[in-house]
Amino acid sequence: MILLNGGLMSIAAWDPLIPDLFQRWRVVRCDFRGQLRTGGPFPSSLDEHARDVIDLMDALGIETAHWMGVSFGAEVAMVAAALHGHRVQQLTVITATERTDARMRRDATEGHALAEQAAAGGEGGAELFRQIFNQTWSDQWLARQPADFLESRIRQVTALPPEFFAGSAAILAILEDLDLTPILGHITAPTLVIGGAEDRMFPPEHSRAIAALIPGAKLEIVEGTGHGLLFERADRVLELLA
Repeated sequence: MILLNGGLMSIAAWDPLIPDLFQRWRVVRCDFRGQLRTGGPFPSSLDEHARDVIDLMDALGIETAHWMGVSFGAEVAMVAAALHGHRVQQLTVITATERTDARMRRDATEGHALAEQAAAGGEGGAELFRQIFNQTWSDQWLARQPADFLESRIRQVTALPPEFFAGSAAILAILEDLDLTPILGHITAPTLVIGGAEDRMFPPEHSRAIAALIPGAKLEIVEGTGHGLLFERADRVLELLA
């Protein structure tokens, strides 16, 4: 199983799921170019990111695998399944979209600009993460966290190096004109699509659209969760995988 990060994630975010996944799969994690453990130059397309993962598979002697991606990683996984289908044995798509609408593209453009500010030593990092975090978690989950949870997280991530924000800018730029609708019908791998009922970033109608476009795809909308459902309900994700 290959785990693919969301746009501003790193491989460390998967830690809570790893013990359970290890019981069933050989698990491979990687940071995309532009994330913490992988530097540039930064790809300008989802297919470039997909080819990076395929190169990694080749280096590890893996012919085919179950690809599981969340958010941006799910977009990369869908492109791989559509264009390089023989390398994708199964596919799990979590909190993704089939295309970016006008609001998503505006958010991506604003985020791109803030990330570039932070990469240049400016103060855009805090505002970038504030905007993203406000769309990531459901209200129910946030209500169970400490009162300063969001601001504490923002302080942590704004300490990341400028190179991280440069990579984030490149990742966000890809979302400014994303449209996978012409290719999703080419996917033949058995596919599970998981969406969050309260996802404000990629609302559940986009998970439904993905499932409708991929032949034979199964759909699960998890109630009471937002864009961060992978972390809010890791238990449910593991149940669905099993």
